[in-house]
Amino acid sequence: MNETSHPNTNHVSDLSLPCEMITSKRAFFSRRKFIKGLAVAGSIAPISALSQSEKENEPDSLSSDSSLFPAKRSEEHNPGWIQTKKNVAQTYNNFYEFTTRKTMVRELAKNFPTSPWPVEIGGLVENPMTVDAQELMEMFPLEERVYRFRCVEAWSMIVPWTGYSLSRLLEKVQPKPEAKFVRFETFNLPKLAPGIEKYNYYPWPYVEGLRLDEAMNPLSLLTFGIYGEPLPTQNGAPVRMIVPWKYGYKSIKSIVKIELVKEQPKTFWEALQPDEYPFESNVDPSKPHPRWSQAQEKLILDIEEGFFGDSLNYRTVKTLPYNGYSDQVAALYEQK
Repeated sequence: MNETSHPNTNHVSDLSLPCEMITSKRAFFSRRKFIKGLAVAGSIAPISALSQSEKENEPDSLSSDSSLFPAKRSEEHNPGWIQTKKNVAQTYNNFYEFTTRKTMVRELAKNFPTSPWPVEIGGLVENPMTVDAQELMEMFPLEERVYRFRCVEAWSMIVPWTGYSLSRLLEKVQPKPEAKFVRFETFNLPKLAPGIEKYNYYPWPYVEGLRLDEAMNPLSLLTFGIYGEPLPTQNGAPVRMIVPWKYGYKSIKSIVKIELVKEQPKTFWEALQPDEYPFESNVDPSKPHPRWSQAQEKLILDIEEGFFGDSLNYRTVKTLPYNGYSDQVAALYEQK
């Protein structure tokens, strides 16, 4: 992992910090092209099946002038915390499909096309569907929520995300009684995402999963935006998950498939190192990772420019059980 120096450290005891539908023209024509292809073929190929030449001719993201942004901020999820600066959250990213170097993801992902973007929702459901990400975004009212985001590498951020509870989509497709888990899958396009080809020993595509009761928890956010704007590619455009009480790798980016299944899916990192990255992966300060103590974290707030290059400005804080969301989720894990 690429590490950045952290010269500016302040110590605090916790994270309670003081505060400091008209679709756009581009999105409209992207949707028309998506629907036209659907009508001609009778079905639509998954994003992984599109050729490089086809993808290079498409717009590269959901339109930034969409009238859906900024969405109204949720009163319930609007704590008085200092938020991580936008330039940090959009330049310090893990996205191995592009590179393992956090500060290089933005550059390598900037031309990756994400519109149109069909998303398949199926498996053990009564009403399977394949819809474009733009239509998925418009399916329910969006709201902005300020969440803690905790990486297993023991750094964290406080970020405003825009989306709606995944439970709303799941209720629409109606899981069958035998469905017990939700499996998520991201794209697999090695010609467009250099990390897939470079790190071909990884079990691509990236797969994550949740128990159905976890997915139905109101905190589980199907996410389309960040900082009042549509997601940029480095943050998982055009649609990702945010599961704030779990380590960040559970919040899968750039989703192409949501599947309801009976058996627990084998997730990407669990397949590689099950002892270090178990399926559940709830934030737990009492359970150290082999390479990172989880008792504390570096809450990244800003990037400072210096003579020898940029450095991250962070505060060292105590990690909270379930990342501070115990009241909302602890009951999911009580022994029955």
